[in-house]
Amino acid sequence: MNHLINYQQLESRRNFLGRSCSLVGGAALSSLLGSRALTANDASRHLLPHFAPKAKRVIYLFMAGGPSHIDMFDYKPKMRDLHGTELPDSIRNGQRITGMTSGQSSFPCVAPMFNFEKVGERGTWMNTDLLPHTAGIADKISIIRSMNTEAINHDPAITYINTGTQQFGHPSMGSWLAYGLGSLSEDLPAYVTMISVGKKPGQALYARLWGSGFLPSRYQGVQFRSGNDPVLYLNDPAGLDRGTRRKMLDGLASLNQQRFDKVRDPEIESRISQYEMAFRMQSSVPDLMDTSKEPERTFELYGEQAREKGSFASNCVLARRMAERGVRFIQLFHRGWDQHGNLPKDLAHNCQSVDQPAAALVKDLEQRGMLEDTMVIFGGEFGRTIYGQGKLTEDNHGRDHHGRCFTTWVTGGGFQSGLDYGETDDYAYNIIEDPVHINDFNATVLHNLGIDHERFSVKHQGLDSRLTGVENRRVIKDLLA
Repeated sequence: MNHLINYQQLESRRNFLGRSCSLVGGAALSSLLGSRALTANDASRHLLPHFAPKAKRVIYLFMAGGPSHIDMFDYKPKMRDLHGTELPDSIRNGQRITGMTSGQSSFPCVAPMFNFEKVGERGTWMNTDLLPHTAGIADKISIIRSMNTEAINHDPAITYINTGTQQFGHPSMGSWLAYGLGSLSEDLPAYVTMISVGKKPGQALYARLWGSGFLPSRYQGVQFRSGNDPVLYLNDPAGLDRGTRRKMLDGLASLNQQRFDKVRDPEIESRISQYEMAFRMQSSVPDLMDTSKEPERTFELYGEQAREKGSFASNCVLARRMAERGVRFIQLFHRGWDQHGNLPKDLAHNCQSVDQPAAALVKDLEQRGMLEDTMVIFGGEFGRTIYGQGKLTEDNHGRDHHGRCFTTWVTGGGFQSGLDYGETDDYAYNIIEDPVHINDFNATVLHNLGIDHERFSVKHQGLDSRLTGVENRRVIKDLLA
């Protein structure tokens, strides 16, 4: 039964007037009811999945700040000849640029200052100086070089790829999946996020990136941290034992249930369920976060940084542990990829932090028989320009934002392996074959989870709002296994 419809039907004139005295006024209540009407329709979840899924879960390795596709994955030998030449107007083609380079009088091309080799059986270009471990799994991953987005600044771009729109207030991908597919675990949230930091902190990340938007709040992501309290406010106060806490929660649940029976507000159900989840997490989270019993081979595989709490490598180990325990959507944000200057050194530092653990995660899942039903995604919100910022020296140039094309790699959970998809021009500036809009990509992720993105929607502000936006988007079938 749809509690939202019940909630609205129970708002008779008598109930409305009888309760309005406790509110600011009739107008305020009307506004409140209007916002409730925008909340998710629980009934749609019972229709999912729409068809047999290939994947059960997603691990999204998100490189926040715009990693340079030119310096990592999208190399062309001709770039060496283009170094120092002016980017032709015919290539730039009136592209909207950011305020960081709008005042430049020239746009000189800067070739990658690293060694690239053809790796894997298919001979795909990759930066083997910075990504030797990723190069070692080249035949396990598919590299999409034709990702694109309309956004050119960080916050709208990262909001766009995570929620399907550049506007605030929409559910994140993990929240959509938690809402549509539910949890695989009784003791852990369906959606968990963790954050690590590269050479420099870079752009701030806001909680709305893992928020539930207009869906019920129970579907928002839970941020796990590296300190003594992995989840804030989870521990009981000093002097409160488990039995007393259980009695308190039972009393609160009874009161909340009475209120729900009267008004049918779905947020009350969310409150009840979240209290219960928090109680169970008091036992499950400490065991999850304790990696001391991991065998030595784990740290040999993921690297010594995996022993450091809060590092990307440590978070990758925890992501595998969460996947084993039934977390549906795990998102690791790694900040610090916004290299407008000092790119060679800062990019090298960031790649050193993520290369081995990301490759290790793929190997680890495969050897445990989990890669087949676990999607692993590695990418950011956009790429970087071939034209440089700052001095054209080996250790002091940078690159501006570039959304017209960038690179993401994927593996497992219904994706093909060992595939190069999409192609850009010799400047890695424009797509010349097989474009993949970020919402086409999101539609493909949903497809692997057994979801038809066009049928997975919630009424919001008069629109059938979807993770893939309101425009016509498509599943990229060539990427599917």
